[in-house]
Amino acid sequence: MDGGSTSDSTPIRTPVSTTLSLAELEAQITELAGHLNAANYRWLTLIAEFDRRRGWWDGRLHSCAHWLNFKCGLNLGAAREKVRVAHALAKLPKIAASMARGELSYSKVRAVSRVACPATEEGLLMIALHGTAHHVERLVQGYRRARQAEELSREAQQQANRNVSYCYAEDGSLMLKARLPAVAGAMLIQALNAALKSLPEKEISAGVVEEQPISYPARRADALAALAEHYLAEPDSSSTTADRYQVIVHVDAETLHEHTAGRCEIEQGPAIPVETVRRLACDASLLRVLENEQGEPLDVGRKTRSIPPAIRRALNTRDGGCRFPGCTHQRYVDAHHIEHWADGGETKLSNLVTLCRLHHRLVHEGEITVETLPGGGWRFLRPDGRQFELIRRTPSVAYDGEELQHTHADLGIHIDSRTAATRWRGERMDYHLGVWVLCSQANRAARQARGENRHDVSAETSERAAQFGRNVSAETSDA
Repeated sequence: MDGGSTSDSTPIRTPVSTTLSLAELEAQITELAGHLNAANYRWLTLIAEFDRRRGWWDGRLHSCAHWLNFKCGLNLGAAREKVRVAHALAKLPKIAASMARGELSYSKVRAVSRVACPATEEGLLMIALHGTAHHVERLVQGYRRARQAEELSREAQQQANRNVSYCYAEDGSLMLKARLPAVAGAMLIQALNAALKSLPEKEISAGVVEEQPISYPARRADALAALAEHYLAEPDSSSTTADRYQVIVHVDAETLHEHTAGRCEIEQGPAIPVETVRRLACDASLLRVLENEQGEPLDVGRKTRSIPPAIRRALNTRDGGCRFPGCTHQRYVDAHHIEHWADGGETKLSNLVTLCRLHHRLVHEGEITVETLPGGGWRFLRPDGRQFELIRRTPSVAYDGEELQHTHADLGIHIDSRTAATRWRGERMDYHLGVWVLCSQANRAARQARGENRHDVSAETSERAAQFGRNVSAETSDA
């Protein structure tokens, strides 16, 4: 914790009078909801701009969502959703303007932003203003299912054309080409997205002191490698790195110890840098083979682990994840020998530190130096000798209960008890008609983009959309 933070024990005055009538309480609640909606919009626009400028990128945090998690106390999943909605609002001006006026809640905006496009924005805005958040969620789900159903006819063709091929590039990189059916592809994308959540979004570029963001395609490549590693894990494995690695690397002992030229390659694959092998050898299974000058094996030793299980358990208990300042990764981590065992370093707790894959690689590439402190702990240094500092918290600012009202008044935003109130009066809502209208609007926009012109369908869509607009409502019993 930051030693500079203090707590104020002064009692907080409750700004609610017990003499208020229920009608007055209701009016204040709905009015304040409008102010919160408008404030939420301003907050999201700030987040979007902060992310565009990469204000969170200080060499320690992985994304704007991680910054929100650390600075604002948001759950990481909720923080990612805030960032997504913040950027989505920039493409939905009508919905954004309604939220800015305090009319739409974040819950409704979050739902419609998943599917809204210029063709459907106005219709979805109408639904959001007249329905509850649950009604909006249900309509969005129905619309998404309807759009997905239109693609079923392509499944047979996708299945017939599926294929995967690969080859090696001149530099030894693997070039992979795949064509998958939609369902299989969706599973792969979901798996990649799940793996992306546990992978860093920045790296220290060689020759540059400041950290550089990792491109999204590069991160997806890292995620694909993580998927392969996870699949190769033994079913009864304790998920240690030594058990997970099934890729065999051959390296000469002299090359590993002295960094000299020699054999250093993946079995049935390309050659790799010796420093990469030293990084893998920090936390892997080892098999020593004695060979003669012709490369014929003379003696094969027993398979051993560079990190014994007992030390591994103690290390996991002590570190609990990557120990690089500000890094929150607890999965896909390695045990790093501060003094490599190939150089005579001992495999003991005082010579080991847990690092995520990114920071472990940067250490072995010389972009980060780890030093053990005399009193325990570590110091992480940049190539120029500067130390990576811990993230500091900013002091909190006193809040006035009426500050939102004053701020919005200064911005010319008028909010009262009716602004954020749902405009629903109990009428029944036709979800099927709503989904049909949205699909028709999206299809018409797609046809116009292709240069097609079908006035008859457009006229029917306009009429049914007008009918839907007149009958917009919602139900609570079976909605």
